[in-house]
Amino acid sequence: MKRRSLLKAFALSATVVSMGLSWGAQAADTIKVGIMHSLSGTMAISETPLKDVALMTIDEINTKGGVLGKKLEPVVVDPASNWPLFAEKARQLLTQDKAAVVFGCWTSVSRKSVLPVFEELNGLLFYPVQYEGEEMSPNVFYTGAAPNQQAIPAVEYLMSEDGGSAKRFFLLGTDYVYPRTTNKILRSFLHSKGVQDKDIEEVYTPFGYSDYQTIVSNIKKFATGGKTAVVSTINGDSNVPFYKELANQGIKATDIPVVAFSVGEEELRGIDTKPLVGQLAAWNYFESVDNPTNAKFVADYRAYAKAHNLPNANSVVTNDPMEATYVGIHMWAQAVEKAGTTDVDKVRAAMAGQTFKAPDGFTLTMDQTNHHLHKPVMIGEVEENGQFNVVWQTDQPVRAQPWSPYIAGNDKKPDHPVKTTQ
Repeated sequence: MKRRSLLKAFALSATVVSMGLSWGAQAADTIKVGIMHSLSGTMAISETPLKDVALMTIDEINTKGGVLGKKLEPVVVDPASNWPLFAEKARQLLTQDKAAVVFGCWTSVSRKSVLPVFEELNGLLFYPVQYEGEEMSPNVFYTGAAPNQQAIPAVEYLMSEDGGSAKRFFLLGTDYVYPRTTNKILRSFLHSKGVQDKDIEEVYTPFGYSDYQTIVSNIKKFATGGKTAVVSTINGDSNVPFYKELANQGIKATDIPVVAFSVGEEELRGIDTKPLVGQLAAWNYFESVDNPTNAKFVADYRAYAKAHNLPNANSVVTNDPMEATYVGIHMWAQAVEKAGTTDVDKVRAAMAGQTFKAPDGFTLTMDQTNHHLHKPVMIGEVEENGQFNVVWQTDQPVRAQPWSPYIAGNDKKPDHPVKTTQ
């Protein structure tokens, strides 16, 4: 009896060990990919679609066989628009979840929060949103626009005859690093064009701000001093009350044009766009871009939304940071295949010069040295249907300038990422 019991126990133990080995083998057959976006809080309106398009892209890659013969396994975290929590979630993804790469962040303050973690642990972050520049890291690939790929061309357009020949500029933004640094660059740029400080106004509001009545009234007063344009670096759900107040006070694009750097198709879904027709946004992609690659991208995302019962699945839209997420994931997958491994140092080297045919209609290139995409620049006008009509664009992708020439001393900055922390 004892002998039979021992044999049974041994057999059971062997089965458990075998199952454990099997599960371990299965786990090793996947590559974990971190997705780190605010799914709650003030930035959820903008970041949730980036999570969705990342999952769609991972599904697309897995359907074609995955990467290195392994399926990609997404690990989704919600830092909840809480900037210190971003750093905690980044550390969790790299140390506990063993993510080979992370796609995430929107605001620059969230990116600044996680940057020391990625550099300390030698992780890899793909950042998909336009930003203020003044940064390069060996652990970050920037697939959104630098200032010379968005902010500077937008203001040049506003100063042109086609853009309304603006002489005065109301710089309105959310109070954090991206708007303040972007406006520092823009103020210096405007000075170079002969615009004086008396013709530039800067106003900042907190995240989640909603009472824009006084600010919009002040915009109208400022505009009495000459042809005025508003440059908006408002981020997140504050865009909805701002645009509603513009409509309430009867401000039309023909009177005071507003160009936004963080308002795309997703943010316009919650607004009656009829009073905003003609207002502007500067991006590197719009859903309305007409080409076969974009038609497939939009159709695939709509199908994904319906298949996965996303909120408002019948009215989902694509936008610039979503395209940048899509491009970034595909480029990383290509680099892993080229490197033959997910090792960060080898993937980083393989990323240099990667190309991808993007929905914007161009073949985009990852710069050989500065970890930024070469991107086209587009300016679109709001239409009644919440889409944008592209009124101006560059002929070719523009190489990013991470260090703006309009900030003193930047001519001495290196054109390649250097490690800033240990």
